[in-house]
Amino acid sequence: MSPAASDRGAAANGTAHNVDPGIVPSPKISGEWTVDKVLDTITVGKPVEGLTSPVPYFHLLERLKTMKREGWRRFGIERGESIADHMYRMSLMTMLAPPALAAKLDMPKCMKMCLIHDMAESLVGDITPVDGVAKPEKSRREASTMDYITQRLLGKVNGSVTGAEISAIWQEYEDSQTLESHFVHDIDKMELLLQMVEYEKRGGGKLDLGEFAYVATKIVLDEVKSWADEILAEREAFWNGQAHVHGEAGVDGGVKPEKKEMQDEYYNKESKN
Repeated sequence: MSPAASDRGAAANGTAHNVDPGIVPSPKISGEWTVDKVLDTITVGKPVEGLTSPVPYFHLLERLKTMKREGWRRFGIERGESIADHMYRMSLMTMLAPPALAAKLDMPKCMKMCLIHDMAESLVGDITPVDGVAKPEKSRREASTMDYITQRLLGKVNGSVTGAEISAIWQEYEDSQTLESHFVHDIDKMELLLQMVEYEKRGGGKLDLGEFAYVATKIVLDEVKSWADEILAEREAFWNGQAHVHGEAGVDGGVKPEKKEMQDEYYNKESKN
């Protein structure tokens, strides 16, 4: 086999130039962010649009499996959870809603909402409160991506019914006006609290992720607040009196003022809805 043919074969298998085919980095875009600019960065090729088959959409979902949640990277956790990992546990958590709350909820919709709410991150990436992207811009990118997914990829699939359902459920989560959306927003924060404590324990007390405990203050439903209180008590027992950050107490808990300001701005939309 010639060197050129060998290179082509390696590229086809995703191994050219020692590239790890298991890594899908968050897209870095210069200038104004657009869906099409991100699509141009996909090394395996853009998903084919306008088909009656959902297979191109299935390929896009792979990015959620491989792209990491970015907040943990600042603390040196390079092989942490993926976006799909986060949404999967959220979906299972909804099944354990306390009976009195579950009776008021459309449980299948909650499970779907968990699996849909971060779908736009397949192209947008995971934007955190400290990344310097304004909430309106983050929302614009995510809305553009959901339009791309539900119209350009799924617009001719199943008579556009599935795409329309995904779009409606995602928008319901974003609007945060229904009980189901409030519950899923709370579960989103609860899942983060669980992961925070799990990473701290696995780090043997050398990793203080306490700034993330801030999200406990943004949980609105009493039933989920009870779970959060249990997790924070578990965290206190783990630290056993050692000095650590209490994000739930904000600046008084050791969170830097500028970081607290970023967190407040990031979650401001939810608190108004």
